[in-house]
Amino acid sequence: MDINWRQYIHSDPDVLVGKPVVKGTRLSVEFLLDLLAKGWNEKQILKNYPKLTADSLQAVFAFAAECMREEALFSISKR
Repeated sequence: MDINWRQYIHSDPDVLVGKPVVKGTRLSVEFLLDLLAKGWNEKQILKNYPKLTADSLQAVFAFAAECMREEALFSISKR
């Protein structure tokens, strides 16, 4: 199922300086992705942030995926 992230994610210059957030919260896409990068799982996030839903969290992924498709990516060399 493809989720329409626009139903869940928006940007308002008066909320977190316009960073994309989950509607009805001050939880930015960046913050939620960072939690996942730190090892949090969906269940932990939903338990700690009860305003989120499974669909709104999936919308974060859909938004990030679309952003990545529209950005130029550069090779990262191994060190």
